[in-house]
Amino acid sequence: MRLGSPNQRLSQPTRPRKLSFGVRQALLLTGMLASMAVSWGCSGVAHGNSATQPPPPQTYNISGTISPAAGGNGAAVTLSGAASATTTADSSGSYTFTGLANGTYAVTPSHTGYTFSPTSQAATVSGANVIGINFTDTPQSATYAISGTISPAAGGNGAAVTLSGAASATTMADSSGSYTFTGLANGTYAVTPSHTGYTFSPTSQAVPISGANATGINFTDTPQSARYAISGTISPAAGGSGAAVTLSGAVGATTVTNASGSYTFSGLANGTYTVTPSNTGYTFSPASNNVTINAANVPGVNFTATVQQAHSVALSWIASTSAVAGYNVYRSTVSGTQYTKVNSSLVGGLAYTDGTVLGGTLYYFVTTAVDASGNESAHSNEVSANVP
Repeated sequence: MRLGSPNQRLSQPTRPRKLSFGVRQALLLTGMLASMAVSWGCSGVAHGNSATQPPPPQTYNISGTISPAAGGNGAAVTLSGAASATTTADSSGSYTFTGLANGTYAVTPSHTGYTFSPTSQAATVSGANVIGINFTDTPQSATYAISGTISPAAGGNGAAVTLSGAASATTMADSSGSYTFTGLANGTYAVTPSHTGYTFSPTSQAVPISGANATGINFTDTPQSARYAISGTISPAAGGSGAAVTLSGAVGATTVTNASGSYTFSGLANGTYTVTPSNTGYTFSPASNNVTINAANVPGVNFTATVQQAHSVALSWIASTSAVAGYNVYRSTVSGTQYTKVNSSLVGGLAYTDGTVLGGTLYYFVTTAVDASGNESAHSNEVSANVP
């Protein structure tokens, strides 16, 4: 394409020219390339590097069933521990807690008019679902029975049986000694029999009811006229032989041990007794034994005898100014009175040793002078001796 001179261009009017097809195609292509350049630039920004997001933490479920469905349907189930939540069991008594992290939980059902066994359960989630956390529901209106037998029938027949605890009642055992309490709700009770002229073993029994009857609550009766024995041995035989043994309590009695230190109290009724041994010159371990007779003999009520340490008190005095045949020595544990003569025959000298004193005792001594006719003087001055 050629252009004319400048003058020519100015002198001629300007006319629009049609672009040839080839020129228009080039311009169109140029526009497209510009648009593509802009798009490519945006694409480059969009494809920059981005950080990798961590996966969400794994969670698990706890599930179970409350049956029968009558009490499970609509029961509220509470979750506590690592997380807290409450859900409602469906018509079949089934429940599920979802979205739980690892941890220890407690599951507790509740439903008005029902009790549950167990009342609550622990569930530990550790990388897996926990299933089978099941409960059994019982209508609170349900009632149960406690029953048993008192034997032999001689003492059971007509025995009064008393119920206490969650409810109170009294019934009479039949001719075979059997009894029953009915219409009892869940709870803890005590059953106690009684019958004039009889004792019972055990004397009472605790009975829990939890959704079922309690059977076999049995007792054994014993006529109070029956007699039993308490027996034992005091050893070694040196201290046990000939020892006095005293029985006190329900009745009182005293017996003496044989050569081997054995003793027996017989013909004793049921009751509580105390057995106490004694023997001069010995102490005993234990000092006494408490014994309860309950429809059986009580053997083996034994003691150990220990020789007391030997003690003595040496006495001496000034001779009487009168002619005497000898002297007597008197001893007391009370100052100034209640003296007892300790020598078996007149003491010819001016000294005497009392070897019958006991340790841990304070004694008081006096002497008297006796002439050939047997006349005895007044007491001398009193002296005391504290035996350790």
